[in-house]
Amino acid sequence: MVKGNRLSHALLFLAHEGAGGLPLALALSQYLVCEKVTQPSAGSLFGDAVPVEPPDEACGQCPACQKAAAMVHPDIHYSYPVIPRKSGDKPISTDYGAEWREFVGLYPYGNVYDWLQFIGAENKQGNITATECGEIIRKLNLKSFESVYKILIMWMPEYLGNEGNKLLKLIEEPPANTLFILVAQEESKIIPTILSRTQLVRIPALETRDVAEALVKRARASEDAARQAASVADGNYREALQIMQHAESDWEETVRSWLNATLRTGPAEQVKWTNEVSGLGREKQKQMLRYFNHLLEQSVRLRILGRENLHIPANEIDFAERLNKMATLGQQQAIVEQLDKAVYHIERNANAKMLFQALTIRIYHIIKDNALTIVN
Repeated sequence: MVKGNRLSHALLFLAHEGAGGLPLALALSQYLVCEKVTQPSAGSLFGDAVPVEPPDEACGQCPACQKAAAMVHPDIHYSYPVIPRKSGDKPISTDYGAEWREFVGLYPYGNVYDWLQFIGAENKQGNITATECGEIIRKLNLKSFESVYKILIMWMPEYLGNEGNKLLKLIEEPPANTLFILVAQEESKIIPTILSRTQLVRIPALETRDVAEALVKRARASEDAARQAASVADGNYREALQIMQHAESDWEETVRSWLNATLRTGPAEQVKWTNEVSGLGREKQKQMLRYFNHLLEQSVRLRILGRENLHIPANEIDFAERLNKMATLGQQQAIVEQLDKAVYHIERNANAKMLFQALTIRIYHIIKDNALTIVN
């Protein structure tokens, strides 16, 4: 876009959790203020200037790059969900500037839940407020200090309610060389008036091999552990890191115990298993469910590709074969849908005991009675 002079003044980066929407926005902002990129031409002292094509990456060495990397460049502004520090406060993003820089440095692929917990929100709901919108208008109407561009990175515009309409005129008629970069996860939650005024850039999920390679290089994981975590994470680098942090958890044994309690040992063991899992915490519960989904995915691949073409650990192949004997393809699809719904409800603070007990009953009926199975 930059090289072709096609850079829109309002971009919406739409990326699923862990796909790197925020790191990409930060990289673009650094690229635009980099002195090597903004240098318009080069040539002899007395001759005509010769246009120079900008480089593919920011140099990372000039003062502008160093400020952008430290998130202290005066022409790059940030907006994100925040909470009142005390009752009656009208918080704005800059109130949490130090925490924001620390959070992004530690968790660049983190989600909004991670951020709100980082600032001690507990059960409070974060928002991008009307006061914040007024502050954005004030900042972007100032002249730039050092760079050609003034840039606003708004992370999670889903938390911008109808007060976001205050920004419409600024987005439609921005001052010269002003750039909006909105970084979102769910298109449907962005107010339509904002959505219609941006150029949508869909960012695909990360490749499993790239996630595994990053885990080996950055998290110092073994190749086998990295490959397994990347497979379960399904392109979500944040989730892959979470899995590595809880690598001591034996999710395969947990799923095996669950299926045995569901199909063989009866209600007493089901209640015992439910009590144990409900005490794990939301992140571990989600990881266990996603690992079960991963095993079901391998079962489907095993049916189609055969054992010799499935490059996963032998214990997972054995588990996949058992799942194929236990359930048909339609039954496996029905279980996957139930697991996905369970993850959705866990993220919204559902009661864990009730959720897992109900899920156990549904899985029992899917397999034993062929109920809830999707046909065709």
